[in-house]
Amino acid sequence: MMKTLCTALIALAMAGTALTQAQAADLVVGGKNFTEQQILASMTSQYLEALGYDIDTRAGMGTAVLRQAQENGQVDVYWEYTGTSLINFNNVSEQLDPEATYQRVRELDAEKGLVWLEPSAANNTYALAMRRDDAEERGLLSLSDLAAAVNNGEDLEFGLNAEFYARDDGWRPLLEAYDFQVGRSEVSRMDSGLVYQALRDGQVDVGLVFATDGRIPAFDFHVLEDDGEFFPAYALTPVVREENLTDFPDLADQLNALSALLDDMTMAALNAEVDVDGETIERVAENFLREHDLL
Repeated sequence: MMKTLCTALIALAMAGTALTQAQAADLVVGGKNFTEQQILASMTSQYLEALGYDIDTRAGMGTAVLRQAQENGQVDVYWEYTGTSLINFNNVSEQLDPEATYQRVRELDAEKGLVWLEPSAANNTYALAMRRDDAEERGLLSLSDLAAAVNNGEDLEFGLNAEFYARDDGWRPLLEAYDFQVGRSEVSRMDSGLVYQALRDGQVDVGLVFATDGRIPAFDFHVLEDDGEFFPAYALTPVVREENLTDFPDLADQLNALSALLDDMTMAALNAEVDVDGETIERVAENFLREHDLL
């Protein structure tokens, strides 16, 4: 009985210590529950700690829960995607270009006390990709090139996930936007993960991918440029509670400096280190910061 009581008291003391430490933190850094977000949460925490902040990291959260936590003041900073805020948090269905998307969410979220800092060049949106050697051999660098090739009778097989094929803002609107037609027999619908394998193995010629997925550089894919700006913008951007910027005047510039280092290929390579090479999230984040003299 006494041993059980002691164990309970120790656990209670530890919980109280953890709570005190969380309350004492200068900033709470949040992150979602997938690789890219976990890397960014670790990277941001390590970077800010090196600058002298006391950080509490809360990664692995669902999108809606994380956003609500920030609005409620339980999370101070995390990296969000412009398209997610526009469509999911602010219910804007209007199709906007990347700059207009950023400006709109910046204005709408400012009303909630949230400040969007400088967007990175990393845009984790839908994209179409090809094997690099095949794309170069065919001279297909953009979606306009792809449309022209199809319209000229070039034989291409497409791999898409079922959701994108059926979405109101997916496959059919894409064909209309770029003015080309692909028959049903030329499209294979499959799980998103299988698209990457089918493209790598030559079972399809063009596959639907996410622009910062680590398998893009790992499998040496070429992402076709969306030169007609069809896909929504999902620019990866640090979002901070306004009160934090008042408390820490240098924070915006510090996070903007980190944001300026990120683009699609950088994030894809970092994701690949974890998802393909099996490196730890913390080590990948640390190595990136050291490479850029931020630690």
